[in-house]
Amino acid sequence: MMKARLIYNPTSGQEIIKKHIADILDKLEEYGYEASAYRTTPEENSAEKEAARATRAGFDLIIAAGGDGTINEVVAGISPYKKRPRLAIVPTGTTNDFARALKIPRGKPLEAIEIIGKNQILNIDVGHAVTEEDGHEKYFINIAAGGGLTELTYSVPSKLKTAFGYLAYLAKGAELLPRVRKAPVRVTYDDGVFEGDISMFFAALTNSVGGFEKIAPDAKLDDGLFTLILVKTDNLFELMALLAIVANGKHLDDINLEYIKTNKIEIEPLGGQNILLNLDGEYGGVAPVKFDNLKGHLDMYVNLDEINDEHYIGDAEDLALEAVAQKFAEATKKLNEE
Repeated sequence: MMKARLIYNPTSGQEIIKKHIADILDKLEEYGYEASAYRTTPEENSAEKEAARATRAGFDLIIAAGGDGTINEVVAGISPYKKRPRLAIVPTGTTNDFARALKIPRGKPLEAIEIIGKNQILNIDVGHAVTEEDGHEKYFINIAAGGGLTELTYSVPSKLKTAFGYLAYLAKGAELLPRVRKAPVRVTYDDGVFEGDISMFFAALTNSVGGFEKIAPDAKLDDGLFTLILVKTDNLFELMALLAIVANGKHLDDINLEYIKTNKIEIEPLGGQNILLNLDGEYGGVAPVKFDNLKGHLDMYVNLDEINDEHYIGDAEDLALEAVAQKFAEATKKLNEE
């Protein structure tokens, strides 16, 4: 029998996950898994350590239940190993950017776990980061960012996130926006080099960043490329104008942006300022930093029925077989009900 490990953050969002643990484990048993659960602790990197332990122990599936930070830790625990379990997510956090991109129901644990029953799997790209500061390998699955508003996520206290949710981020963003300043950098990527002043950068793996689903409208989940966005202004009014047009995806040709597709990125500060890094909403160290896109690194349960075809490549043969299997399963269920 296959083994599944649920790693859940009991304090994520409105703590709704705690009410559903038994039902989730029952569902996993129904899908053919011998299931068990691990409750994260206040210990640093608790979810990451448990994900690494479960990977070494040969678990077939790990489910990360929590916000983007919990998912990031689980990805970091799994990614260094050659033999990796499949990954599923139960998003219960405040923004849940990655779940938004994968069309996984947010804040609805039982609906999210039912995605596993659909048996729709993609080989998802994973970001790999190494900073000159400590040389440690780090991983992310949605976005790496630096400068400007990138301190937003980890500067909002967890109690405020739980109490006020997305409003807490909006309030903090309004406070930070006037303090955004440019810094000189050298950015090396696959096809060239940018050298100049930027106020912030984003290296996105999906189309969903900070609740905006069109900030990287042509991003694909499995093409091995980052969408690199360099913001070249720190003018308050220009930044506000950019935010306004990001909502409808009309920012790609704006003169205050560089919009680049690349597999590798190196970012070097040139003026002595610290550029703090944010990986999936968590503090990721200080630049200089090198990013690599690990193409198709994790096998993930996703909601292909809802994801726009433009946002993934997929394996045509595998996807066709999965579609046939899904139709067969639905027909069998219908016959049994009759």
